[in-house]
Amino acid sequence: MSADAPSRGGNQPAGTGFPRTARLLKHSDFERVYKQGRRHFSSHMTVFYLAQAEDALPEKSPRIGFTVGRVLGGAVERNRIRRRLREAVRLRRSTLECAVDVVINPKKSVLTAEFPVVLEEVSRSFDVIAKRLREK
Repeated sequence: MSADAPSRGGNQPAGTGFPRTARLLKHSDFERVYKQGRRHFSSHMTVFYLAQAEDALPEKSPRIGFTVGRVLGGAVERNRIRRRLREAVRLRRSTLECAVDVVINPKKSVLTAEFPVVLEEVSRSFDVIAKRLREK
């Protein structure tokens, strides 16, 4: 198993999973975040975010989605990028406590960057998002 691949064991601590309710899944949600949201740029990704509407969901937790387009490579490369980002978000999702929708749009450099660098960048992005939403 490579260093990038998450272990498949079911022995994860509570609260570190990435359940379906924590993901953006609908095209309309992605469009809303792109059109109405704000952006945060970093060296390996662009992060779009938008505070959730007051009446949107009964539970107010962050929802995260990924857009990994064909321009980033073939299916194998895109899936590897997606897996690396999903694992980084899974590990750092607990730091994002506000009700926000986030779309992470990676750059090709995510594929070759060391995983701790990707992890730090996701963490920094979540910190910036939380800070900007508290300012509102």
